[in-house]
Amino acid sequence: MSFPPVRALGRGAGWYRGDCHVHSVHSDGELTPEELALRARDAGLDFIATTEHNSAAAPHTWAHLAADDFLIMLGEEVTTKTGHWLALGITPGQVVDWNHQVRDGLIDRRLDQVHRSGGLCVAAHPHAPYPSGDFMFPLQGFDVVEVWNGLWTSDRPWNADNEAALAEWGRSLATDVRTGSWRPAMGDSDTHLEGQIGIPHTVVFAEELSTRAILAGIRSGRSWIAGSAAVDVSFTAGVDDRLAGVGEQLATHGGRVEVRAAVRGVPAATVSFHTDRGKVHRASLPGDGAAAAQWHTTAEDSAFVRIEVRHPNGQVAALTNPIVLT
Repeated sequence: MSFPPVRALGRGAGWYRGDCHVHSVHSDGELTPEELALRARDAGLDFIATTEHNSAAAPHTWAHLAADDFLIMLGEEVTTKTGHWLALGITPGQVVDWNHQVRDGLIDRRLDQVHRSGGLCVAAHPHAPYPSGDFMFPLQGFDVVEVWNGLWTSDRPWNADNEAALAEWGRSLATDVRTGSWRPAMGDSDTHLEGQIGIPHTVVFAEELSTRAILAGIRSGRSWIAGSAAVDVSFTAGVDDRLAGVGEQLATHGGRVEVRAAVRGVPAATVSFHTDRGKVHRASLPGDGAAAAQWHTTAEDSAFVRIEVRHPNGQVAALTNPIVLT
C-alpha cells in the first residue's frame, strides 16, 4: 500500500485525540515518520496529519505506520508569503500551490481545490513571530482557526502569540455565532523537534476513526484543545431534559441553562466561562486535579458559552469550542 488507509478500526463513535500539524525530515522537521508515529502514540494520540511544507506525503512513507488504533491523514502546510494554512484530508499525491498571497486574489481558488477534494482549510498560527507567519488572508473560505500552536512554546505550553490568536477568535464568535457562520478553533503542536508532538492537540468527537469523520468533527466544532493527554475536559449545557455538548446547539425555549465543566489532570486549575459578553464567570478548582464547576445563564443573556482551563500561572491547559444557545 502506497498511502495510509483513510479509515482505522478505532473505537466507534467517541472522542479521539490528534495532532494535525507535524513536520518530518521530509520537510524541515528533525524526526523521521517512524519516530513521529512512535512519539504520537506514546503521547496518547489516536491520529496525526502529515503537513510537510508545500509538498505531498511521499508514497510508501507513512502507510506502514498506520494501525487499527492509529489513523494517519494526508495534508500539507501551504506556506505563502502572507500567511500559512493547513490543507487537511487531501488526496494522495495532491499538492496545493503555495505561490499566492493576499494581493493576487488567488486564495479562493486554492481553498476551492481543497474543498473539492473533501478537505479542510485551517488558518495556521495567525500571529506567529516571523516573516510570513502573521496570517494576512481574510478568514472567509477557511473552515477552522489554529488558535494554539506549539512550535514556539517548547519551554512552556503557551505564549503571547497564542494569547492574541485566542482573543481574536473569541471576539469573532460574538458576531459569527449570531450569523450562524462561526469557525471552530483547533490546536496543534507544529512539531519540528523532539518532545513537541501532542503539545497541544485537538480532541474530536467523531463517528469513527476515519479521515472523513475526524474532519467532520473538526469542521462542526465538536472538539476541544488539550495541552496534553493527561488533561480531560467534559463540557455540557442543559435545560430540563435537554443536553448539548461542545460544538452543539441547545434549544432552551427560554429556560434557565445549567452549564457544567468537569476537569481532570490540571491541579489547582482555574475554569473561566466566556460568552458574547466576554468572561462572565471564574471558578477555582482544588489541588487534586479533578473537579467540576457550574454556572447558569439563559439564551437571552448568552448567545453561546465556551470555557478556558488555566494553570495557576495563567498558562492555558485546555479550551473548548462553544455551545450555542438558542
